Amino acid sequence: MKVLEATIEVTETTRLHSWHLEHVAHSERWLPTMLSVIAGMVDLIGFLSLGIFTAHITGNIVVIGALVVRHNRVNPAQILAIPVFILAVAGTWLLARASGRSGPGLLRLLLLVQFLLLTCVLIFSVSTKPSANPDGLIGCIAAMMAVSAMACQFALLRLGLPVAPSTAVMTGNLTNAVLSFLDTTSRTQRLTAGHTARSNASLHLLVGFFGGYVVAAAAVTYLGDWAWSLPAVLAGVPVAVRMSAENL
Repeated sequence: MKVLEATIEVTETTRLHSWHLEHVAHSERWLPTMLSVIAGMVDLIGFLSLGIFTAHITGNIVVIGALVVRHNRVNPAQILAIPVFILAVAGTWLLARASGRSGPGLLRLLLLVQFLLLTCVLIFSVSTKPSANPDGLIGCIAAMMAVSAMACQFALLRLGLPVAPSTAVMTGNLTNAVLSFLDTTSRTQRLTAGHTARSNASLHLLVGFFGGYVVAAAAVTYLGDWAWSLPAVLAGVPVAVRMSAENL
């Protein structure tokens, strides 16, 4: 009888472990798309309310160059975004190194950091109303927190999901989607053979990022600084899902 009970217990443990692995693998498939929605929201809310691209450092460099050439006033946050992004990526790497984690455990930790940073942006923005003076100190602080959250997202992808396409830089994803479409409709041999899954993922990220833009634009219009609640809540979803899965 004890042998039978032990066998049943082992079988149940194995079944739960297999379900857990399958659940985590499934979450890793939809996670990049959700992150792209978050990135789109953060980028547009930051641009409309703070005058800065929080997810596109390249965009800030271009704007700075244009303003300098035309002798217009530069938003200090646009200049600070570059070193702050670098420091935030380095800080994320140091945290990952110090944690000693890898794989799903590291991914959960960095997703939690992103969620906490976006929550800080929300609380700070609702309390201080930085959109009223985006070029001031309060606006700069809010922008740097948002930039740090996006830097964390970039880093967590490279450290936790290195095969995933970028969730915030759409140029490469658009290229993959267009090439995949042309290969699919062409009668000749595919030039991107073996990259169908990656191309499909790129298309999902494009749709997610654009969807995040649209929703964020409406949120800024009707919610003002409370618009930051949308990416903050979405950032908490993968954290909650992973915690619940790992507790089973």
